[in-house]
Amino acid sequence: MATLAVDGHALEIAWHGAGDPTLVFLHEGLGSVSLWRDLPAQVAAATGRRAFVYSRRGYGQSDPITPPRPLTYMHDEAALLPAILDAAGIGPAILVGHSDGASIALIHAATGARRIRGLILLAPHVFVEDLSVASIEAARIAYLEGDLRARLARHHADVDGAFWGWNRAWLDPGFRAWNLEAFLPAIRVPTLVIQGRDDAYGTLAQVDAIARGLGGPITTAILDACGHAPHRDQPAATLAAITAAIT
Repeated sequence: MATLAVDGHALEIAWHGAGDPTLVFLHEGLGSVSLWRDLPAQVAAATGRRAFVYSRRGYGQSDPITPPRPLTYMHDEAALLPAILDAAGIGPAILVGHSDGASIALIHAATGARRIRGLILLAPHVFVEDLSVASIEAARIAYLEGDLRARLARHHADVDGAFWGWNRAWLDPGFRAWNLEAFLPAIRVPTLVIQGRDDAYGTLAQVDAIARGLGGPITTAILDACGHAPHRDQPAATLAAITAAIT
């Protein structure tokens, strides 16, 4: 396993391919390097770009965190991203974010990050929906009573820290006020949004809000028979949409 030292902590990383701008993969709220599966390598091969994948602290094989996660954790991760890219030696970049990772990408791109050349957003969220809260509550029950913990433990060294850090933040009543719509007008780079029609964590209202508020050009790919993970539910369509947006 390869690691990268950032701010005194070790982050699990992986590289694929070669060529700029670098594709930087930002995983979901329960994600990791391994949970991207083959997508980074496939996108790197299809586009002739270098892909950089990392697990945020508290996820995958990266160093753990001390819980609880603050309700601002996505903003905090966006603020840390320049240090990660600098440590990895990355210049021009396209951010490929899934769920929480897509939100982190939006926050970072809105701060005037000059190295960012584009955004690829899978199942992004910019505000909290009742559907999201209900599904995250269902995940809590599945973790306590079902096999979710065992499945996630294959991907996270500290599975309890990874799960509860995410779950308790989203289920905190104070998180209902979380909203990124004010960030959108400052984002000028080309953006692709990929959304499944059957996503249990967000509706097409998320896509509509991004399209309405974004300051730059946007392309959308709305996929049938697809839930919250387009790269797992519709891998061919997801790869095709990303490749078309980059090449």
